[in-house]
Amino acid sequence: MNTKSVLCVLSAASLAQLAQAQKPLNIVYIMSDDHAQQMISCYDQRYIQTPNIDALAQEGVRFTESFVANSLSGPSRACMLTGKHSHLNGKKNNEHDQNFDQNQQTMPKLLQKHGYQTALVGKLHLEGIPQGFDYWTMLPGQGDYYDPHFVQPGRDKLTDTVQIKGYVTNIITDLSLDWLDKRDKEKPFALFIHHKAAHRNWLADTTDIKAFEDQEYQLPDTFWDDYKGRQAAGKQEMHIVHDLNLVYDLKMLEEGQPAKGLGRWYKGQLEQMDAPTRAHFDSLYRPLARAFYAQAPQGEELARWKFTRYMRDYSKVVKSLDRNIGRVVDYLREHDLLENTLIVYTSDQGFYMGEHGWFDKRFMYEESMRTPLVMRLPASLKKRGDIAELVQNIDYAPTFLDLAGAPIPEDMQGVSLAPLLRTNKDNKLERKSLYYHFYEYPGEHAVRRHYGVRDKRYKLIHFYGDFDAWELYDLKKDPKELNNLYDNPQYRKVQARMHKELDRLRKHYKAEEAK
Repeated sequence: MNTKSVLCVLSAASLAQLAQAQKPLNIVYIMSDDHAQQMISCYDQRYIQTPNIDALAQEGVRFTESFVANSLSGPSRACMLTGKHSHLNGKKNNEHDQNFDQNQQTMPKLLQKHGYQTALVGKLHLEGIPQGFDYWTMLPGQGDYYDPHFVQPGRDKLTDTVQIKGYVTNIITDLSLDWLDKRDKEKPFALFIHHKAAHRNWLADTTDIKAFEDQEYQLPDTFWDDYKGRQAAGKQEMHIVHDLNLVYDLKMLEEGQPAKGLGRWYKGQLEQMDAPTRAHFDSLYRPLARAFYAQAPQGEELARWKFTRYMRDYSKVVKSLDRNIGRVVDYLREHDLLENTLIVYTSDQGFYMGEHGWFDKRFMYEESMRTPLVMRLPASLKKRGDIAELVQNIDYAPTFLDLAGAPIPEDMQGVSLAPLLRTNKDNKLERKSLYYHFYEYPGEHAVRRHYGVRDKRYKLIHFYGDFDAWELYDLKKDPKELNNLYDNPQYRKVQARMHKELDRLRKHYKAEEAK
């Protein structure tokens, strides 16, 4: 090939790349429910392989210091949509005494104003009919794993639903891809795919029922935590041994015996299944239940058994979730959308996989305050590899607006992460710490109200309400948060500095009066 021909080829390639870069960036935001970093193999190799989530990180970035502002489903989603902490967006807890105001400013509404098509499919877990979406179809409340009901446009109340046969993770993906097929191809889009998985009580797709049944899981080092020096940690009701329900959570329905308490919900779930689905469930769980009640394990043996069953069922649900993320990526690739689309994967918060003996979330401790965040980046965004800056879910709204070329409102409290993505340099944020606040007490699992500050090494937490307690952790020396250093003379200066930083953040975020 002569020099002129080479230049022509290079020129054509450059022009094509420039044209691609000048197109408005599409956004696909995939959010799961209660998906722990520990259960994603690009974060942790101990328990499960998640090749499709890992591929997003390999073709983009993995945030290693990613956190939420309030580790609870509804409040977390409100933070994501508004770019504001709970006390300002109005959604502090999951209780219906604090309804989310759908009329307020949200990131999808602002994207719409900027010319984007927006769509929401799946779980929103916020009160009212969604606003800011050209298309939406939503699970009411928590939704069901099998044959779920959806609220759809044209219905003016959340109880007016249609039922779709099948498994919820597959259905949400089907509906999302169907919308991509039918959208206006001339406009950029922002698609929000909100999965129910991996929420309690972990009902697997029938194709995954027998998966992981031979896998053993090592107990976390902190499983037998005695909570010494940590009053609030000892008062929760989220312990695998005491609070994980044998029937509802672990499917140990005893034949011929009435289901009690939460167990009635699981029995109801079984009764609503069609015959083939019920047969799949019975083929595994009936023999397991017979063996369990015959052997009647106690003490440490029971604790290990409950942990193993919990981990296996959770893993099955994650397996389906990862598979469906792969379906979305395949669609984008097959329709020539991949190289102009930002794909984000995250969860509404972290989760305990036996650490401190727990399941669930809520606490400001690391496992629940942390959340996975990986992004598959198009060619126009140059960053690749890990990003170690402190980021939070209030940052998603300003980030998407920034990448879309839309103005970021001054009242948004998050910061845009776009500067971290546009160049392969290790850019920094002007942020040295994060603020957290959990409000739901009295409430499910009895986690006390608390707020606090976390920087890159230390964490200060204030529990308040029926008792008053402070906790301080050196995360470098004590990453598992077992040793409360508050009032330790050796940390007097650190303690004073963290108090000062907490006061600064509460003033900065207008949270001085938040309770």
